[in-house]
Amino acid sequence: MTPLSFVLVVAAAVSFACWVLSLVTKDTSWVDRIWSIVPVAYVWIFASASLTAGADSARLLIMAALVTLWGARLTVNFARKGGYSGMEDYRWAILRARMKTWQFQLFNLFFIVLYQNALLVLIALPALVAWQNPAPLTWWDALWSLCFLGFLIGEYVADQQQWTFHKAKQSAGGALAPGFATGGLFKFSRHPNFFFEQAQWWAFYFLGATAATSLGWWGGVINWTIVGAALLTVLFIGSTIFTESISAGKYPEYADYQRTTSMLFPWPPRMMAQTASRPPDSVR
Repeated sequence: MTPLSFVLVVAAAVSFACWVLSLVTKDTSWVDRIWSIVPVAYVWIFASASLTAGADSARLLIMAALVTLWGARLTVNFARKGGYSGMEDYRWAILRARMKTWQFQLFNLFFIVLYQNALLVLIALPALVAWQNPAPLTWWDALWSLCFLGFLIGEYVADQQQWTFHKAKQSAGGALAPGFATGGLFKFSRHPNFFFEQAQWWAFYFLGATAATSLGWWGGVINWTIVGAALLTVLFIGSTIFTESISAGKYPEYADYQRTTSMLFPWPPRMMAQTASRPPDSVR
């Protein structure tokens, strides 16, 4: 069995388990609970296959180590928020209330379970490119590895700042103006943790593509596994828009925050336009 075949078998088993558990427990957050775990396993499958074959495995071992760091950090952050305690993502509850039962069950099967599990395979497949092209390391590997680590640190800082805000909000009785984090990295992006999460997988893609640069731009630097990072970005944009529609309904100040602060890419905040007109000279 090739490592890709093994990954697909594992993904099929994981998808089936998530679907069955969602039906049995009436909880659709099972994919959330394995999100930070299965990509690590998938990349290590490719790395192990390379080691077993006696090929040049340095790049794959670096990729596996980086994804392991990503998974460990994300797992710890998810756990401290109660993600493994049976708490369902609040957004699924909102969607369930807006849909008929059969509609939500189709959404659960095809989007939450199948699409998201397929995406977790796709974002790991730059490791397939590295496995198929066991080339020596170059300075590009160092560059993309450092980018990955930088984005990892950025996401850690953003998650920590958000965690600190919500703990302070909890200590204040659940009310702390304006109701959402706006300091630190959140001054430059409404969702800096989302940005850094996506950026890590783009760096991971280019790290895998570095192995195939001898094939040229098409098929090498730009190869079909870019679909994983691209679809992840699409997923995050859609999810962010939905999440913000909920936040805007809860917090009156959120509309101003949206006008002044970039949604994802960190950028200096914009000054709000003055809405009040200047008084006429006669009353100044």
